[in-house]
Amino acid sequence: MQAITVISSSEEAMSTPEAGLHRQVMSYSPSMMLVRHMMKKGWVGVRHSHPHEQMVYVVSGRIRFQHPGGVLEAGPGDSFLVPGNAEHQASALEDAEVLDVFTPYREDYAKPQI
Repeated sequence: MQAITVISSSEEAMSTPEAGLHRQVMSYSPSMMLVRHMMKKGWVGVRHSHPHEQMVYVVSGRIRFQHPGGVLEAGPGDSFLVPGNAEHQASALEDAEVLDVFTPYREDYAKPQI
């Protein structure tokens, strides 16, 4: 049986992949990954796609999300699913905290121990 480990939210554990965005990789296995993102108001992410399905849950603040079907805005308690390979772009309308679940896990985000 694999050990169960608690990963606590920590500002010190966050990386800054781009200005205005902080990321903390939380729990993950080869089949899924939980990632915490903190976005500063005004942050605009790079338009991109990835093969992973992505479930987004907005903890606080408001974000705008552009995708092939249009644009949506989401706030606290809202969630949505991003299909794999869908080109998308997020931006922060307010300071925001967002939890993302990826399946399978993002090798590019993972720490080497998997």
